[in-house]
Amino acid sequence: MFNVRTRVSENAVSMDLEGVLDSKTAPELEEKITEIGDNVTEMHFDFADLEFLTSAGLRTILYARQLMDDKDGRMTLKNVNSDIMDIFKMTGFLDVLEIVD
Repeated sequence: MFNVRTRVSENAVSMDLEGVLDSKTAPELEEKITEIGDNVTEMHFDFADLEFLTSAGLRTILYARQLMDDKDGRMTLKNVNSDIMDIFKMTGFLDVLEIVD
């Protein structure tokens, strides 16, 4: 099971992720990311209820990061659990992601 709760303000979008982000669910998140308006320059993901992510999930998060970089925007992740943090460390994603408390 995977669920995304999205909240949009003037120039920012927040997405709360729940479940597993894998090859079956990543297209759903990518679609939601693609649908955000051109005026959005901040994207914030809350991983509090995200259990796990695979390489497809990593690719989708990187896609979001690239969209924000193209707009000179900002993307943050919060509430990243230790298993997902280990994945970010092993893949080198910590160097390109902003993780906040």
